[in-house]
Amino acid sequence: MGRDRGSALQKPGMVPPPPGEESQTVILPPGWQSYLSPQGRRYYVNTATNETTWERPSSSPGISASPGTHRSSLPPAVNGYHASGTPAHPPETAHMSLRKSTGDSQNLGSSSPSKKQSKENTMTINCVTFPHPDTMPEQQLLKPTEWSYCDYFWADKKDPQGNGTVAGFELLLQKQLKGKQMQKEMSEFIRERIKIEEEYAKNLAKLSQNSLAAQEEGSLGEAWAQVKKSLADEAEVHLKFSAKLHSEVEKPLMNFRENFKKDMKKCDHHIADLRKQLASRYASVEKARKALTERQRDLEMKTQQLEIKLSNKTEEDIKKARRKSTQAGDDLMRCVDLYNQAQSKWFEEMVTTTLELERLEVERVEMIRQHLCQYTQLRHETDMFNQSTVEPVDQLLRKVDPAKDRELWVREHKTGNIRPVDMEI
Repeated sequence: MGRDRGSALQKPGMVPPPPGEESQTVILPPGWQSYLSPQGRRYYVNTATNETTWERPSSSPGISASPGTHRSSLPPAVNGYHASGTPAHPPETAHMSLRKSTGDSQNLGSSSPSKKQSKENTMTINCVTFPHPDTMPEQQLLKPTEWSYCDYFWADKKDPQGNGTVAGFELLLQKQLKGKQMQKEMSEFIRERIKIEEEYAKNLAKLSQNSLAAQEEGSLGEAWAQVKKSLADEAEVHLKFSAKLHSEVEKPLMNFRENFKKDMKKCDHHIADLRKQLASRYASVEKARKALTERQRDLEMKTQQLEIKLSNKTEEDIKKARRKSTQAGDDLMRCVDLYNQAQSKWFEEMVTTTLELERLEVERVEMIRQHLCQYTQLRHETDMFNQSTVEPVDQLLRKVDPAKDRELWVREHKTGNIRPVDMEI
């Protein structure tokens, strides 16, 4: 416990008793020292064996200074027993750092009935540890005022489709995949628009070759011929429009969609693997915690037997049980360390990956916006080109002159301008 165990297991400060305080009351046996926990409660440490107890030790083995209670030895994961021989965690604070996520206030390995319930500081949901709502310190958002994904998707959500839960990251991923699907459908929509344009151009070109009213004469006939020619020109405009839609709108949408899909798969697999590692580490913690509880129960039972009957065999059993309890405590600390490391790694990657999802989403939306703007620009250009195809028609229609047409026709087809007269008798 003299080494750093991570933020979740920070070592509390030690408060030695004021000088002379202990000597003014009862002199401690050789090798024992007295300390105050951060909560102000006194505990005792054997500097030779690193044994820790809440009860004042006496010179008689197995008998505490307070009648009706006894001393117990705690494992290093719980009471700060470590190789350096210096005092570390008092039993109460060490227990809170290890067991705060379970809400179990009983100090592991201690049988003192005077312990108080420690307040629950954390809670674990689906293998992820969160601060308890009742004791949660205020947390600042990572990106205030931005409604960033990295701030609002840490917990799991009940699946509306079933009885299970959906991870917050899974909701984000579903949104991205939905965006990918919407992009695909937009691409298909543009493709349908292209087909309509191509079919329309084909029909216009075919209609422009129709011979209906081909025999119209004069200025009206010229205007009518220009109407038919304008259809062919308009057909060409729509063919160019459809080609540009394919190269400048549909194709970029299709290509970007494939890249986006690859990015989403990569993010999904990465976070899923980290969450599996976290679940595995949590299972190891629970297994180690169970093993520690069993070792402490065994140690407490043997300690009680020692009070009843003193024998070398019983003392040897206690030493053996203490070693096993110590090892179990070390195993629990190691498992908690590995769990915290896995959760920190998951946390860091969640922040990084959700910010990357934001970037990809902005990039996708901006790309679609730009290409839809290109679509409207092409539409405007097409409309202008279409207008240019009918301008000659407008010009000829303004020149239509029935009187002039009649003159020209009469000049060409006249049969004579001498009118008939009355017959003479």
